[in-house]
Amino acid sequence: MALFPPYPTHPGDPADGLANSPVGGAPRHAHWWQRRSVRYGAPAGLLALSGLVILALVRQQTGTEGFLVGLGLAVLPVPLLVAAFRWLDRVEPGPWRNLLFAFAWGACAAALIAIVANSFATRWIATATADPSGADTLGATVIAPVVEESAKAAAVLLVFLFRRRDFTGIVDGVVIAGVTATGFAFTENILYLGTAFGTDQLTGDSGIASVTAATFFVRVIMSPFAHPLFTVLTGIGFGISALSGERHRVLRVLFPPAGLLLAMSMHALWNGSSTFGEYGFIAVYAAIMLPAFGLLTWLVIWTRQRELRTVRAELPAYVLAGWLIPAEPYALGSMRARRLARDYARRHLGRPAAREVARYEAYATSLAFLRHRGRLGRAGADFVVRERELLGELWQRRAVARPALDHAAHVTAPVPVPFHAPVPVSIPGPMHPATTWPAYGPQPYAGQPYAGQPYGPQGYRPTSPHPAYTYNPYRS
Repeated sequence: MALFPPYPTHPGDPADGLANSPVGGAPRHAHWWQRRSVRYGAPAGLLALSGLVILALVRQQTGTEGFLVGLGLAVLPVPLLVAAFRWLDRVEPGPWRNLLFAFAWGACAAALIAIVANSFATRWIATATADPSGADTLGATVIAPVVEESAKAAAVLLVFLFRRRDFTGIVDGVVIAGVTATGFAFTENILYLGTAFGTDQLTGDSGIASVTAATFFVRVIMSPFAHPLFTVLTGIGFGISALSGERHRVLRVLFPPAGLLLAMSMHALWNGSSTFGEYGFIAVYAAIMLPAFGLLTWLVIWTRQRELRTVRAELPAYVLAGWLIPAEPYALGSMRARRLARDYARRHLGRPAAREVARYEAYATSLAFLRHRGRLGRAGADFVVRERELLGELWQRRAVARPALDHAAHVTAPVPVPFHAPVPVSIPGPMHPATTWPAYGPQPYAGQPYAGQPYGPQGYRPTSPHPAYTYNPYRS
């Protein structure tokens, strides 16, 4: 059985014989712990069990009515936060299963660890110190930040270690960390809002009264981004580690704990703001939290734009090799063009075609990032195998995706059609002897014709597909 989906090759192509290679394939006789059902079922079962336990604990502290009120109010910011992180991840969207795992870990496992550890630490401090009245303050400002940020960071670490292919940079770290923190804040808000509702009931207020309203305003309206903001610092540390090559092993090891320490510090400052005086909370919120939120938002958006520039700069090598058509690097390097391509496919061939175009865009982006890492000497040992796998995925979807991307490039290019005259480029090595590509606007792709420069220890260049393929754009 072929290792990759079938696609054309020519004599001498490195893909010849790859189907029979064990590299990257599953073991012939996998152990029981390597089975797909075990790898997915065991974590899902543990998360479900922790979810049931945390559900029982929260309901015990809030009561059934308080739990339902807290649940209804706490769920309000969740779709907005998840949508925001998903929007940041649109350049190279990761699989939904990673986000589901991150959210479930934050809402169930991390929340359970935090509740048990914080309660135990606070009781121990109260019995071990001469002044038990300060146990809650000490627990909130010292114990809780360490426990909670460590519990949330565990999800980022697990994805980083076991889903390394999906964790390639800062944006991936931000998204996984942010979604994990969103799940944690969701469970914590149920507890706080449900407890506040119970306090209002004890004072004789009916419905959602003053304590519940104040808690809702502070936690859901003013600071829904608080927990994501803290944990995103940990995600950035892991993201920088993912970008570091083998030559920077010290940085790869130091950045994740450095990000975690920053997350703990900011969390401690936030929790302790109420002890800084009458206006301490407002001062910390205005002078630190809001500027930090704005700075991190700018950093992530700037990183996303840099990723688009990387796509536009790296993919022309595959145009010259014959894998892509000239319009694709420009279209894939623009979020507007990508959206137009999906809309074009949906309009002409339906929703399944639009989904295929979206997958094509994701695979092409992964290919560009893979080549970028290879050119910088940061690619792993499976570089060639992974590249061929991605090229095979693109080749399967070319009939649907190419016309849509070609249309989107012509619509969104900075100059109207026709474009500048084609620029001839000679291709050395195993690629076709001569290929032309049009320059989109005043700066063709990366500013200059891409000459197919070698990269990696062997000076590897992408090989060509079989030249005899047809390209039939569908038109309205």
